[in-house]
Amino acid sequence: MIAFADLLERLVFTPSRNAKVALLRRYFATAPDPDRGIALAAVTGELGFTAAKPGLIRDLAAARTDPVLFDWSYDYVGDLAETVALMWPVSPTNAPPPSLPEVVEALETAPKAALAGIVAGWLDAADASTRLALLKLITGSLRVGASARLAKLALAEIGGITADEVEEVWHGLAPPYAPLFAWLEGRGDRPDPLDAPVFRPPMLAHPLEASDMAVLQPEHWRAEWKWDGIRVQLVATAGGKRLFSRGAEDISGAFPEILEAMDFNAVLDGELLVVREGVVAPFADLQQRLNRKAVTARMMEQYPAAIRLYDLLFEGHEDVRALPFDARRTCLEAWYARTRPPRMELSALIRFASVAELGALRDGARAASIEGLMLKRADSAYVAGRIKGLWWKWKRDPLTVDAVLMYAQRGHGKRSSYYSDYTFGLWRGDELVPVGKAYFGFTDQELAFLDRWIRNHTTARFGPVREVEKSLVLEVAFDAAQLSTRHKSGVAMRFPRIARIRTDKPAAEADRLESLMALVENRAEPASVD
Repeated sequence: MIAFADLLERLVFTPSRNAKVALLRRYFATAPDPDRGIALAAVTGELGFTAAKPGLIRDLAAARTDPVLFDWSYDYVGDLAETVALMWPVSPTNAPPPSLPEVVEALETAPKAALAGIVAGWLDAADASTRLALLKLITGSLRVGASARLAKLALAEIGGITADEVEEVWHGLAPPYAPLFAWLEGRGDRPDPLDAPVFRPPMLAHPLEASDMAVLQPEHWRAEWKWDGIRVQLVATAGGKRLFSRGAEDISGAFPEILEAMDFNAVLDGELLVVREGVVAPFADLQQRLNRKAVTARMMEQYPAAIRLYDLLFEGHEDVRALPFDARRTCLEAWYARTRPPRMELSALIRFASVAELGALRDGARAASIEGLMLKRADSAYVAGRIKGLWWKWKRDPLTVDAVLMYAQRGHGKRSSYYSDYTFGLWRGDELVPVGKAYFGFTDQELAFLDRWIRNHTTARFGPVREVEKSLVLEVAFDAAQLSTRHKSGVAMRFPRIARIRTDKPAAEADRLESLMALVENRAEPASVD
């Protein structure tokens, strides 16, 4: 447990991505089994305990600390585990801190009524660093700047392979990953997922720049709409069916109707959308379904999920990723004609004779729940990662409004000392109406300016939220605007971010709500497709 705590502490204070990978590699190469497998599961988010919840930690802290002081401290620190680890008043004990396997076994098997006493005993026996590691492990929120991808890069370095090779067997494994470590260290064969529904790393696109457009020859490229949903991978094998996000997260539970429609043996690449009577709904509708472990029949009826199919990776056991795009597209069309899976349709190819013509189509597609265009080389294989020159994404230009800063709240983690979460509004008559929140898009220097301005212009406080003078204008960029009954203004923004600080503009000259309402998308589908 002490070695794991040391790893987490070093990860927190190591800003370099490569240095984090080196720390993970060293730990996975030197820690014993099953400790390193448990740590790997924790870092990759594969470890969870149903009985131990953050509420249990809060209750323990409330019994050992002054509640007002704890609330103030938690508000300032912004992280429950770190706050408790630092404030915990230790009771003298001669017991050593638990090992990682002991922690996992107790959390999985101990009666729920006994957990509070067990956890309190662990915290008493540990120093602040080990307490922090214990609490992060229990709550399932490490927040140490180490992602599953970094962990897989570290594993790949141990085995002298690529992270994508690790990814291809990952979903056929389970903690504590003994076969995986045996393979990486040359003590065993590559784990064979057999017919397990495993994730394959997706092919990604580079943003299209003006210099890239100058050398594009239309006859060598194929164009598709870049739909405003989420990229998914559909995996259906003899061993099961799964729906994965682009980041390899299993989202099957939130979309059971898609899983039911996957009555085939293939691996497909596509876009997950909400579609009503053939018309793609705004992303806000899809958000109602995301991040849920299960959904009701009513929600499925209100927000019907569908897939636009982009690519075919496997048909049965045949891997077609090495084929050029045109050949894969032919295979996909033939497969779709034979299979006709419900809730799925092919992503249409767009006819174009020049880049200028394609640009005009892109600019005219804003009102159809579309982010822009995808351009794919006709001869491109399906290659994992972001290989420049094979696929381009040509997103439409963002929309902007000038809004007035109204409220601010401190962020979490590294931003817990700064007011970095902002609520902004537009004028409706003489009233400012909140229209959105943003917490990114600014530089560190701009963050420091905004934090200082907020502290100097606070007019009221509501718990962790500060109300400020309505005098600072922010230019807010966003991808789309949609009607919303959940917002007082009646409209919601898609991906709002701070584009710049308008100290040059009086608040009275900020935009009006009518300007934003005029940008609300309609639901028309684009034309000019095959």
